[in-house]
Amino acid sequence: MKTALITGVRGQDGAYLSQLLLSKGYEVYGADRSGDSGLWRFRELGIEGRVKEVYLDILELSNIMDVMEKVRPDEIYNFAAQSFVQTSFEQPILTAEINAIGVARLLEAARKVCPGARFFQASTAELFGGTGAAPKSEGTDFHPKSPYAVAKLYAHWLTVNYREAYGLHASCGILFNHESPMRGEEFLTRKISLAAARIKKGAQEKVAVGNLEGRRDWGYAVEYVDAMWRMLQQPKAGDYVLATGETHTVREFIEAAFAAAGLPLRWEGKGVEERGVDADGKTRVEVSKEFYRPTEVECLTGDAAKARAALGWKPATGFKDLAALMVAADMKRLEEKR
Repeated sequence: MKTALITGVRGQDGAYLSQLLLSKGYEVYGADRSGDSGLWRFRELGIEGRVKEVYLDILELSNIMDVMEKVRPDEIYNFAAQSFVQTSFEQPILTAEINAIGVARLLEAARKVCPGARFFQASTAELFGGTGAAPKSEGTDFHPKSPYAVAKLYAHWLTVNYREAYGLHASCGILFNHESPMRGEEFLTRKISLAAARIKKGAQEKVAVGNLEGRRDWGYAVEYVDAMWRMLQQPKAGDYVLATGETHTVREFIEAAFAAAGLPLRWEGKGVEERGVDADGKTRVEVSKEFYRPTEVECLTGDAAKARAALGWKPATGFKDLAALMVAADMKRLEEKR
């Protein structure tokens, strides 16, 4: 039986990866800070009580080393992060401590305690930032445009460095946007899917969003965690872009989600005055400057050719299907609360 240690286990990726590894017979240790936040994902996925929880604070090296001494993992998956781009502009120092130096602590602890463990670092498409609209591959230059992305870039290159300098089996997944019903409500796609469901049920009037024209490459998180596992099964470590190769605007995601809820929209106005209205002319979506970033990445598209060739991986869930399954899950949750 292999043993896996997953940091940030209560988030979307941590929960889905736990489910996958348990299905493969792993002993799974979920590392997170104390509290009940995120346990709802375990319940919905039917794995509550099956993940062995350990307290781990990525800001404390001795704590990390103690956990690794206890668990002695064969595989380490790092999802611990300050995950919000907007927040990173407000808390750049804390973001760096968690997303950059936190990964240094993890890698150093792994090097000293369990150097034979295989390590996965969750990198991000935000690393590419302002490098244009062409599809991004592992060879594309990076140009991060937020404190979040800058911190993640440090972590990415440090993981590569530990692989090259110390021989660790350390891989980075350069993850383009991947969504699911397990996304937190504070993320844009889940905010939209939940709003569409609530508006359909008469529990909410409208939702406010930021830039409607931002383009992203959106995939299904369940498929992405499978690729992460595949990375650590390879004879040699490496870095892989995970993406669908398609881009859609925020506007398109809103349209797909509201259509799935039975609320087709039309658009009126321009700029911050633009709004999405339903068949009765009621405003259901409005634009707010509050949700614009100081520096915006307008378009991110990924080229996952390397992952297809080396890992035998390719995404299967289409854009509209992804939006629909998120809305369906939120509709079901609302009905179960009655």
